[in-house]
Amino acid sequence: MARAAHLPLHPPRPGGSEPPSKGKGRGARSNATGRYESEKRETEDDGWGATQKNDPVNDGEELPPLRTEVTLESPKKIITFNNSPYVGFDRSINPYRGCEHGCIYCFARPSHAYMGLSPGIDFETRLFAKPSAQRLLEKELADKNYRPRVIAMGTNTDPYQPIERKFQIMRGILSVFSKFNHPVTILTKAHLITRDLDILEPMAKKNLTRAMLSITTQDKTLARSMEPRASSPPKRFEAIKRLVDAGVQVGIMTGPMIPGLNDDEMETIMEKAADLGASFSAHTILRLPLEVSPLFQEWLEAFAPNRANRIMRHIRDMNGGRDYDPQWSRGRDIKTPYAKLINQRNAAMRAKLGFNRERAKLDLSLFRVPVEISGQMDLFA
Repeated sequence: MARAAHLPLHPPRPGGSEPPSKGKGRGARSNATGRYESEKRETEDDGWGATQKNDPVNDGEELPPLRTEVTLESPKKIITFNNSPYVGFDRSINPYRGCEHGCIYCFARPSHAYMGLSPGIDFETRLFAKPSAQRLLEKELADKNYRPRVIAMGTNTDPYQPIERKFQIMRGILSVFSKFNHPVTILTKAHLITRDLDILEPMAKKNLTRAMLSITTQDKTLARSMEPRASSPPKRFEAIKRLVDAGVQVGIMTGPMIPGLNDDEMETIMEKAADLGASFSAHTILRLPLEVSPLFQEWLEAFAPNRANRIMRHIRDMNGGRDYDPQWSRGRDIKTPYAKLINQRNAAMRAKLGFNRERAKLDLSLFRVPVEISGQMDLFA
Protein backbone atom coordinates (compact mmCIF):
# COMPACT_ATOMS: atom_id res chain seq x y z
CA MET A 1 0.00 0.00 0.00
CA ALA A 2 1.35 3.41 -0.94
CA ARG A 3 1.94 5.94 1.79
CA ALA A 4 0.35 9.35 1.46
CA ALA A 5 0.95 12.81 2.91
CA HIS A 6 -1.77 15.44 2.80
CA LEU A 7 -1.10 18.98 1.65
CA PRO A 8 -3.49 21.10 3.77
CA LEU A 9 -4.51 23.60 1.11
CA HIS A 10 -7.76 24.08 2.99
CA PRO A 11 -9.77 22.14 5.59
CA PRO A 12 -10.67 18.61 4.44
CA ARG A 13 -14.23 17.59 3.77
CA PRO A 14 -15.79 14.11 3.87
CA GLY A 15 -16.72 12.39 0.62
CA GLY A 16 -20.34 12.90 -0.35
CA SER A 17 -20.70 16.13 1.61
CA GLU A 18 -20.98 18.66 -1.20
CA PRO A 19 -24.33 20.19 -2.19
CA PRO A 20 -25.87 18.98 -5.47
CA SER A 21 -25.06 22.18 -7.33
CA LYS A 22 -22.23 22.86 -9.74
CA GLY A 23 -19.33 24.84 -8.30
CA LYS A 24 -17.70 27.41 -10.54
CA GLY A 25 -15.20 25.77 -12.85
CA ARG A 26 -16.25 22.24 -11.89
CA GLY A 27 -17.81 19.55 -14.07
CA ALA A 28 -19.76 17.31 -11.68
CA ARG A 29 -22.89 18.71 -10.11
CA SER A 30 -22.95 16.33 -7.14
CA ASN A 31 -20.70 14.30 -4.88
CA ALA A 32 -22.39 10.97 -4.10
CA THR A 33 -20.64 8.67 -1.65
CA GLY A 34 -18.24 6.16 -3.17
CA ARG A 35 -19.68 2.70 -3.86
CA TYR A 36 -17.36 0.97 -1.36
CA GLU A 37 -18.37 3.09 1.63
CA SER A 38 -20.47 1.45 4.35
CA GLU A 39 -22.54 4.59 4.87
CA LYS A 40 -24.37 6.49 2.14
CA ARG A 41 -24.88 10.24 2.51
CA GLU A 42 -27.68 12.23 0.96
CA THR A 43 -27.66 16.01 0.72
CA GLU A 44 -30.61 18.25 1.40
CA ASP A 45 -30.81 21.98 0.77
CA ASP A 46 -31.62 23.81 4.01
CA GLY A 47 -31.37 27.24 2.42
CA TRP A 48 -27.82 27.92 3.54
CA GLY A 49 -26.25 26.52 0.40
CA ALA A 50 -27.57 29.17 -1.99
CA THR A 51 -24.93 30.92 -4.06
CA GLN A 52 -26.97 33.62 -5.80
CA LYS A 53 -25.83 37.12 -4.93
CA ASN A 54 -29.39 38.41 -4.63
CA ASP A 55 -30.69 35.44 -2.66
CA PRO A 56 -32.52 36.82 0.44
CA VAL A 57 -32.07 33.59 2.42
CA ASN A 58 -28.30 33.82 2.16
CA ASP A 59 -28.21 37.61 2.52
CA GLY A 60 -26.47 37.91 -0.84
CA GLU A 61 -23.34 36.15 0.43
CA GLU A 62 -21.57 33.82 -2.01
CA LEU A 63 -20.01 30.60 -0.76
CA PRO A 64 -16.22 30.38 -1.07
CA PRO A 65 -14.87 28.71 -4.20
CA LEU A 66 -14.37 24.96 -4.13
CA ARG A 67 -10.59 24.67 -3.93
CA THR A 68 -8.37 21.78 -4.97
CA GLU A 69 -6.72 19.59 -2.33
CA VAL A 70 -3.64 17.53 -3.16
CA THR A 71 -2.39 14.48 -1.28
CA LEU A 72 1.16 13.23 -1.88
CA GLU A 73 1.47 9.52 -2.59
CA SER A 74 4.53 7.29 -2.29
CA PRO A 75 3.83 4.28 -4.52
CA LYS A 76 6.22 1.32 -4.65
CA LYS A 77 6.13 1.19 -8.47
CA ILE A 78 5.26 3.74 -11.14
CA ILE A 79 4.82 1.68 -14.35
CA THR A 80 1.43 -0.01 -14.60
CA PHE A 81 1.09 -3.09 -16.81
CA ASN A 82 -2.16 -4.35 -18.35
CA ASN A 83 -3.40 -7.05 -20.72
CA SER A 84 -6.71 -5.45 -21.63
CA PRO A 85 -8.14 -6.34 -25.07
CA TYR A 86 -9.64 -2.84 -25.32
CA VAL A 87 -6.41 -0.80 -25.35
CA GLY A 88 -3.44 -0.77 -27.70
CA PHE A 89 -0.63 -0.66 -25.12
CA ASP A 90 0.58 -2.92 -22.34
CA ARG A 91 2.09 -0.34 -19.98
CA SER A 92 1.39 3.20 -18.82
CA ILE A 93 2.23 5.76 -16.14
CA ASN A 94 -0.21 8.02 -14.31
CA PRO A 95 1.52 10.80 -12.33
CA TYR A 96 -1.77 11.81 -10.71
CA ARG A 97 -5.02 10.28 -9.45
CA GLY A 98 -8.11 12.34 -10.11
CA CYS A 99 -8.12 15.14 -12.65
CA GLU A 100 -8.69 18.83 -12.18
CA HIS A 101 -9.92 19.19 -15.76
CA GLY A 102 -13.27 17.95 -14.44
CA CYS A 103 -14.51 16.39 -17.71
CA ILE A 104 -17.99 15.20 -16.87
CA TYR A 105 -17.73 12.12 -19.12
CA CYS A 106 -14.36 10.91 -17.77
CA PHE A 107 -14.31 7.10 -17.58
CA ALA A 108 -11.65 7.31 -14.81
CA ARG A 109 -14.05 8.86 -12.28
CA PRO A 110 -15.09 5.51 -10.70
CA SER A 111 -11.47 4.85 -9.67
CA HIS A 112 -11.80 7.49 -6.94
CA ALA A 113 -14.15 5.16 -5.08
CA TYR A 114 -11.12 2.95 -4.32
CA MET A 115 -9.75 5.88 -2.32
CA GLY A 116 -12.93 6.19 -0.24
CA LEU A 117 -13.91 9.30 -2.19
CA SER A 118 -16.69 10.30 -4.54
CA PRO A 119 -16.34 9.96 -8.31
CA GLY A 120 -18.23 13.26 -8.46
CA ILE A 121 -16.79 16.55 -7.23
CA ASP A 122 -14.11 14.75 -5.18
CA PHE A 123 -12.59 13.33 -8.38
CA GLU A 124 -11.79 16.80 -9.68
CA THR A 125 -11.01 18.55 -6.38
CA ARG A 126 -9.30 15.93 -4.18
CA LEU A 127 -6.26 14.85 -6.14
CA PHE A 128 -3.27 12.61 -5.51
CA ALA A 129 0.23 13.38 -6.80
CA LYS A 130 3.23 11.04 -7.06
CA PRO A 131 6.37 13.20 -6.64
CA SER A 132 8.61 10.10 -6.43
CA ALA A 133 7.67 9.12 -10.00
CA GLN A 134 10.95 10.28 -11.54
CA ARG A 135 13.09 8.32 -9.08
CA LEU A 136 10.92 5.20 -9.37
CA LEU A 137 10.97 5.32 -13.16
CA GLU A 138 14.78 5.47 -13.22
CA LYS A 139 14.91 2.45 -10.93
CA GLU A 140 12.41 0.42 -12.95
CA LEU A 141 13.94 1.19 -16.35
CA ALA A 142 17.39 0.29 -14.99
CA ASP A 143 16.24 -3.10 -13.73
CA LYS A 144 18.15 -5.86 -15.53
CA ASN A 145 14.89 -7.69 -16.29
CA TYR A 146 13.17 -4.70 -17.88
CA ARG A 147 12.44 -4.95 -21.60
CA PRO A 148 11.45 -1.70 -23.33
CA ARG A 149 8.14 -1.18 -25.05
CA VAL A 150 6.29 2.06 -25.67
CA ILE A 151 4.88 3.59 -22.47
CA ALA A 152 1.60 5.49 -22.77
CA MET A 153 0.93 8.69 -20.81
CA GLY A 154 -2.50 10.26 -20.37
CA THR A 155 -4.43 7.02 -20.55
CA ASN A 156 -6.35 7.46 -17.29
CA THR A 157 -6.01 11.06 -16.11
CA ASP A 158 -4.28 13.94 -17.87
CA PRO A 159 -0.56 14.27 -17.01
CA TYR A 160 -0.75 17.97 -17.93
CA GLN A 161 -3.71 18.89 -15.74
CA PRO A 162 -3.39 22.28 -13.97
CA ILE A 163 -1.55 21.03 -10.85
CA GLU A 164 1.32 19.89 -13.12
CA ARG A 165 2.36 23.55 -13.30
CA LYS A 166 3.31 23.34 -9.63
CA PHE A 167 4.45 19.73 -9.21
CA GLN A 168 6.18 19.21 -12.60
CA ILE A 169 6.02 15.43 -12.18
CA MET A 170 5.38 14.88 -15.89
CA ARG A 171 8.41 16.99 -16.78
CA GLY A 172 10.56 14.84 -14.49
CA ILE A 173 9.21 11.67 -16.10
CA LEU A 174 9.99 12.98 -19.59
CA SER A 175 13.54 13.81 -18.53
CA VAL A 176 14.01 10.15 -17.55
CA PHE A 177 12.61 8.90 -20.86
CA SER A 178 14.98 11.24 -22.67
CA LYS A 179 17.98 10.09 -20.64
CA PHE A 180 17.20 6.40 -21.30
CA ASN A 181 16.14 6.93 -24.94
CA HIS A 182 12.85 5.27 -24.03
CA PRO A 183 9.82 5.77 -26.34
CA VAL A 184 6.67 7.38 -24.96
CA THR A 185 3.29 8.49 -26.29
CA ILE A 186 1.27 11.32 -24.74
CA LEU A 187 -2.47 12.05 -24.82
CA THR A 188 -3.61 15.37 -23.36
CA LYS A 189 -6.17 18.16 -23.47
CA ALA A 190 -3.69 20.71 -22.19
CA HIS A 191 -1.70 23.45 -23.89
CA LEU A 192 0.79 22.94 -21.04
CA ILE A 193 2.45 20.18 -23.07
CA THR A 194 4.20 22.93 -25.05
CA ARG A 195 6.18 23.83 -21.89
CA ASP A 196 8.19 20.65 -22.42
CA LEU A 197 9.14 21.19 -26.06
CA ASP A 198 12.78 21.47 -24.99
CA ILE A 199 12.60 17.76 -24.06
CA LEU A 200 10.10 16.56 -26.67
CA GLU A 201 11.81 18.12 -29.70
CA PRO A 202 15.13 16.20 -29.38
CA MET A 203 13.21 13.02 -28.51
CA ALA A 204 11.11 13.44 -31.65
CA LYS A 205 14.26 13.71 -33.78
CA LYS A 206 15.22 10.24 -32.51
CA ASN A 207 11.68 8.92 -33.19
CA LEU A 208 11.09 8.39 -29.48
CA THR A 209 7.81 10.23 -28.99
CA ARG A 210 4.50 11.28 -30.49
CA ALA A 211 1.55 13.17 -29.02
CA MET A 212 -2.21 13.39 -29.41
CA LEU A 213 -4.42 16.34 -28.53
CA SER A 214 -7.94 15.44 -27.49
CA ILE A 215 -10.51 17.89 -28.86
CA THR A 216 -14.20 17.11 -28.44
CA THR A 217 -15.80 20.35 -29.60
CA GLN A 218 -15.07 23.83 -30.95
CA ASP A 219 -18.10 25.22 -29.11
CA LYS A 220 -16.58 27.23 -26.25
CA THR A 221 -19.79 27.15 -24.20
CA LEU A 222 -20.05 23.37 -24.44
CA ALA A 223 -16.33 22.91 -23.77
CA ARG A 224 -16.35 25.13 -20.70
CA SER A 225 -19.31 23.25 -19.22
CA MET A 226 -18.28 19.73 -20.23
CA GLU A 227 -14.50 20.09 -19.65
CA PRO A 228 -14.36 23.10 -17.32
CA ARG A 229 -10.64 23.29 -16.50
CA ALA A 230 -9.14 21.84 -19.66
CA SER A 231 -7.48 24.20 -22.14
CA SER A 232 -9.93 25.94 -24.45
CA PRO A 233 -10.34 24.45 -27.94
CA PRO A 234 -8.32 27.27 -29.59
CA LYS A 235 -5.43 26.68 -27.16
CA ARG A 236 -5.46 22.96 -27.96
CA PHE A 237 -5.28 23.70 -31.69
CA GLU A 238 -2.42 26.09 -30.94
CA ALA A 239 -0.62 23.28 -29.09
CA ILE A 240 -0.94 21.07 -32.18
CA LYS A 241 0.72 23.75 -34.30
CA ARG A 242 3.56 24.32 -31.85
CA LEU A 243 4.27 20.61 -31.52
CA VAL A 244 4.25 20.16 -35.29
CA ASP A 245 6.61 23.12 -35.72
CA ALA A 246 8.98 21.44 -33.24
CA GLY A 247 9.02 18.26 -35.31
CA VAL A 248 6.82 16.18 -33.00
CA GLN A 249 4.37 13.81 -34.70
CA VAL A 250 0.92 14.93 -33.59
CA GLY A 251 -2.47 13.29 -33.86
CA ILE A 252 -6.01 14.37 -33.10
CA MET A 253 -8.28 12.45 -30.74
CA THR A 254 -11.93 13.25 -31.39
CA GLY A 255 -13.44 11.72 -28.35
CA PRO A 256 -15.65 11.06 -26.81
CA MET A 257 -18.16 11.57 -29.58
CA ILE A 258 -21.55 11.99 -27.93
CA PRO A 259 -24.43 11.19 -30.29
CA GLY A 260 -26.71 14.18 -30.71
CA LEU A 261 -24.41 16.54 -28.79
CA ASN A 262 -20.98 16.91 -30.43
CA ASP A 263 -20.65 14.15 -33.04
CA ASP A 264 -21.65 16.57 -35.82
CA GLU A 265 -18.34 18.41 -35.24
CA MET A 266 -16.07 15.41 -35.81
CA GLU A 267 -15.14 16.13 -39.43
CA THR A 268 -14.50 19.85 -38.96
CA ILE A 269 -12.25 19.18 -35.93
CA MET A 270 -10.24 16.64 -37.92
CA GLU A 271 -9.92 18.99 -40.90
CA LYS A 272 -8.69 21.87 -38.77
CA ALA A 273 -6.15 19.64 -37.03
CA ALA A 274 -4.91 18.40 -40.41
CA ASP A 275 -4.52 21.98 -41.64
CA LEU A 276 -2.26 22.61 -38.63
CA GLY A 277 -0.09 19.60 -39.39
CA ALA A 278 -1.68 16.71 -37.49
CA SER A 279 -0.88 13.46 -39.29
CA PHE A 280 -3.00 10.77 -37.62
CA SER A 281 -6.19 10.44 -35.62
CA ALA A 282 -8.31 8.29 -33.37
CA HIS A 283 -11.82 8.56 -31.99
CA THR A 284 -13.94 7.12 -29.22
CA ILE A 285 -17.66 7.04 -28.56
CA LEU A 286 -18.93 8.00 -25.11
CA ARG A 287 -18.91 5.25 -22.50
CA LEU A 288 -20.59 5.55 -19.11
CA PRO A 289 -19.30 2.93 -16.65
CA LEU A 290 -20.54 2.77 -13.07
CA GLU A 291 -20.89 6.24 -11.46
CA VAL A 292 -20.11 8.09 -14.69
CA SER A 293 -23.62 7.46 -16.01
CA PRO A 294 -25.64 9.23 -13.27
CA LEU A 295 -23.11 12.07 -13.14
CA PHE A 296 -23.27 12.55 -16.91
CA GLN A 297 -27.08 12.39 -16.96
CA GLU A 298 -27.29 14.93 -14.14
CA TRP A 299 -25.06 17.29 -16.14
CA LEU A 300 -26.92 16.60 -19.39
CA GLU A 301 -30.31 17.44 -17.86
CA ALA A 302 -28.87 20.79 -16.74
CA PHE A 303 -26.96 21.66 -19.93
CA ALA A 304 -29.23 20.29 -22.66
CA PRO A 305 -32.57 19.25 -21.11
CA ASN A 306 -34.39 19.25 -24.46
CA ARG A 307 -31.94 16.76 -25.94
CA ALA A 308 -31.16 14.65 -22.87
CA ASN A 309 -33.65 11.84 -23.53
CA ARG A 310 -32.68 11.51 -27.19
CA ILE A 311 -28.95 11.45 -26.40
CA MET A 312 -29.37 8.79 -23.71
CA ARG A 313 -31.56 6.74 -26.06
CA HIS A 314 -28.76 6.70 -28.64
CA ILE A 315 -26.21 5.71 -25.97
CA ARG A 316 -28.39 2.84 -24.70
CA ASP A 317 -29.02 1.63 -28.24
CA MET A 318 -25.23 1.37 -28.68
CA ASN A 319 -24.93 -0.61 -25.43
CA GLY A 320 -27.62 -3.24 -25.91
CA GLY A 321 -30.22 -1.30 -23.91
CA ARG A 322 -27.89 -0.50 -20.99
CA ASP A 323 -26.07 2.69 -20.10
CA TYR A 324 -22.79 0.83 -20.63
CA ASP A 325 -21.87 -2.62 -21.90
CA PRO A 326 -18.30 -3.00 -23.22
CA GLN A 327 -19.21 -6.14 -25.15
CA TRP A 328 -21.48 -3.94 -27.26
CA SER A 329 -19.77 -0.57 -27.40
CA ARG A 330 -16.10 -1.60 -27.29
CA GLY A 331 -16.07 -4.97 -29.03
CA ARG A 332 -14.64 -5.48 -32.50
CA ASP A 333 -18.07 -6.14 -33.97
CA ILE A 334 -20.00 -2.84 -34.13
CA LYS A 335 -23.62 -3.86 -33.70
CA THR A 336 -25.77 -0.73 -33.96
CA PRO A 337 -26.55 1.66 -36.85
CA TYR A 338 -25.56 4.90 -35.08
CA ALA A 339 -22.21 3.53 -33.93
CA LYS A 340 -21.55 2.18 -37.43
CA LEU A 341 -22.39 5.58 -38.91
CA ILE A 342 -19.93 7.42 -36.63
CA ASN A 343 -17.20 4.90 -37.46
CA GLN A 344 -17.90 5.12 -41.20
CA ARG A 345 -17.79 8.91 -41.11
CA ASN A 346 -14.52 8.83 -39.21
CA ALA A 347 -12.98 6.30 -41.61
CA ALA A 348 -14.01 8.39 -44.62
CA MET A 349 -12.47 11.54 -43.16
CA ARG A 350 -9.27 9.73 -42.21
CA ALA A 351 -8.93 8.53 -45.80
CA LYS A 352 -9.60 12.03 -47.16
CA LEU A 353 -7.00 13.66 -44.89
CA GLY A 354 -4.36 11.00 -45.36
CA PHE A 355 -4.53 9.90 -41.74
CA ASN A 356 -4.50 6.27 -42.90
CA ARG A 357 -0.88 6.42 -43.99
CA GLU A 358 1.29 3.95 -42.12
CA ARG A 359 3.46 5.53 -39.44
CA ALA A 360 6.91 4.35 -38.46
CA LYS A 361 6.88 2.69 -35.07
CA LEU A 362 8.70 4.46 -32.28
CA ASP A 363 12.31 3.30 -31.99
CA LEU A 364 13.04 0.75 -29.26
CA SER A 365 16.59 0.05 -30.40
CA LEU A 366 18.07 3.20 -28.85
CA PHE A 367 17.14 2.25 -25.28
CA ARG A 368 20.15 2.33 -22.96
CA VAL A 369 20.61 2.51 -19.21
CA PRO A 370 22.80 5.62 -18.71
CA VAL A 371 26.32 4.99 -17.42
CA GLU A 372 25.78 7.28 -14.44
CA ILE A 373 22.98 4.93 -13.34
CA SER A 374 24.31 1.51 -14.41
CA GLY A 375 27.92 2.27 -13.50
CA GLN A 376 28.99 0.25 -16.55
CA MET A 377 30.59 1.58 -19.71
CA ASP A 378 29.09 0.53 -23.04
CA LEU A 379 31.46 -2.03 -24.60
CA PHE A 380 30.65 -0.74 -28.10
CA ALA A 381 30.55 2.98 -27.33
